Amino acid sequence: MRKWIAFRGVVYDVTDCPRWLRDSRQSLHFPGQDLTSELPDAPHKEDVFTRPCIKVIGSLQE
Repeated sequence: MRKWIAFRGVVYDVTDCPRWLRDSRQSLHFPGQDLTSELPDAPHKEDVFTRPCIKVIGSLQE
């Protein structure tokens, strides 16, 4: 099963990322989640979405 997350309206596939191999990221984030409000509390910045294992697959629709 593919693992998708969203951030600022962009949907990303994180299936191939080592830190997402399980069904959650440190039991804090889960596939299908919009992580926009989570980033201010994260130990990294939004450049994390430029990692090679993260693929842009679309955008959220209202």
